[in-house]
Amino acid sequence: MTTEFAIQPDIPKRGMPVTIITGFLGSGKTTLLNQILKNKQDLKVAVLVNEFGDINIDSQLLIGIEDGMVELSNGCICCTINDGLVDAVYRVLERDDRIDYMVIETTGVADPLPIALTFLGTELKHLTHLDSILTVIDAETFTPEHYKSEAALNQLSYGDIIVLNKTDLVSEEHTQELERFVQVTKSKARILRSQYGEIPIPLILDVDLAKSGSYQPQKEEHHHDHKHDHKHEHDHDHKHSDHLANDGFIAVSFQSDRPFNLDKFQNFLDCLLPVDVFRAKGVFNFDGTDLRYIFQLSGKRYELKVDHREKPLNNQAVFIGRNLDSELIQKQLRACEVG
Repeated sequence: MTTEFAIQPDIPKRGMPVTIITGFLGSGKTTLLNQILKNKQDLKVAVLVNEFGDINIDSQLLIGIEDGMVELSNGCICCTINDGLVDAVYRVLERDDRIDYMVIETTGVADPLPIALTFLGTELKHLTHLDSILTVIDAETFTPEHYKSEAALNQLSYGDIIVLNKTDLVSEEHTQELERFVQVTKSKARILRSQYGEIPIPLILDVDLAKSGSYQPQKEEHHHDHKHDHKHEHDHDHKHSDHLANDGFIAVSFQSDRPFNLDKFQNFLDCLLPVDVFRAKGVFNFDGTDLRYIFQLSGKRYELKVDHREKPLNNQAVFIGRNLDSELIQKQLRACEVG
């Protein structure tokens, strides 16, 4: 039985509370966001994401999508940050309707510190209140090798709350081993376990853990200076390409207007896909059907789900990993095409 707590952020005194959700590729950040958007506690949440593609919003909640903003019947909203984080924050702050809380999802290879500094070291510190950094870890695919990545290590090091997700897919011994690793790396972090990103909202929002100052910048090169005027102009853009390059990752993009042969694509995934691919996602159309499918791959697991939105039938995907042969992967994908 889950105990519910009332959350009543004191926005006039502290500014709008902000939680940054970070985590390595495929850890389950978006699944957790979906749970937050469907909260049953009358909490009006604004979720800022890089793209809407992974957000599985209940059609009964959806009011409409317009100009990078999704409005839900429960008062929550979802906003893209493709035009810049500061602009997206101001779009939320300037709304006439009540918003209690702001949640920001980073990309899977992003260092959360520059985003935190946006709220600690710019004019936004007078309008918002950084509540915590929450780091999601995939308990099934976890390996210390991930933390040879500077971004992945920083995600863990700066986390106030560490969520061990997908614990239903591993043994209790494995989970305890992972908890010990986290405790050694980040001794003061609050560790929570989850399945399908399901965590009681009061355990992760309005927890006021950021006051510890655990992610105050230690290096000069971490400093970011934002400027803001009535046009919402700023001089910093949170893109992840630099993190990819610095950590030895490569992103292989693929586009095609020809349908795939399903058997050939399945063979590509089962037999040809490099083991160093950590994350992949996209949309595909297959020969013999007018349906569009959303493709998600995390570690060794992948899934195809029907996309009922009325979108063009084409193929688009991105594969992220280390030491990937971009030309070979694109050639192998082309071989899956029909015609």
